[in-house]
Amino acid sequence: MALSFPNIDPVIVSFGPFNLFGQTFEPALRWYGFTYLVGFVAAMWLLNRQADRSKGVWSREQVSDLLFYGFLGVILGGRVGYVLFYHFDYFLASPMYLFKISEGGMSFHGGLMGVIAAMIYIAWKQKRTFFAVADMVAPVVPIGLGAGRIGNFINGELRGRTTDVPWGMVFPTGGPEPRHPSQLYQFALEGVALFLLLYWFSKRTDKVGAVSGMFLVGYGIFRIMVETVRQPDAQLGLYWGLMTMGQILSIPMVLIGLYLIFRKQGKQQ
Repeated sequence: MALSFPNIDPVIVSFGPFNLFGQTFEPALRWYGFTYLVGFVAAMWLLNRQADRSKGVWSREQVSDLLFYGFLGVILGGRVGYVLFYHFDYFLASPMYLFKISEGGMSFHGGLMGVIAAMIYIAWKQKRTFFAVADMVAPVVPIGLGAGRIGNFINGELRGRTTDVPWGMVFPTGGPEPRHPSQLYQFALEGVALFLLLYWFSKRTDKVGAVSGMFLVGYGIFRIMVETVRQPDAQLGLYWGLMTMGQILSIPMVLIGLYLIFRKQGKQQ
């Protein structure tokens, strides 16, 4: 017997409607955006706490800069990555599709590249090494990832493949058959488990880049695992009848992460 989807209204509260220049607007606070806000605030609190304990190595103002540019990296990189990795045909047909943010679509791997670009800039601006920034950021990233997956679940999107497991769930837009609640799997793995793994690992290493490497390995492995039960993107399907785009993009993460963990490198300065 399948579980019933909780049917949570994705809109927490709406305002209006308002009429402006002949157009009707009805602003709304949605759970999806709210979960990301919660993740952002939690990450800010943890980073400020780390800064306070850094004995002057980091200041709250520097953390604020890091969060601002990191947020821009997530949004811009996530959108560009989604278009290039998952809807490149749309982009070729109409390059303006890149700016149609209202139609939705964000990619973690694109967002990661955006954040890497932001960290490179922060490292240059604050005269730090790249990994001094990356190792600071990596442990708090799972908070935002986990929060976002809860938002995906409430929206009933990015659901899993059909299944006969007892906890299979019938999603309103997923047909009559039970499906894996893969968003909750990703919350548990990419959010909770990855956060605990990085917290534990960061207390046991002082090797430059190792914490960043563990983030790449942990996320990559967890994403590859969940993609085996997550519904493939309809427009892409399975490559070689075996792998999803998410799995293909995660393999380099694991390899680079393993290199960072096991390379010969001195301690943090």
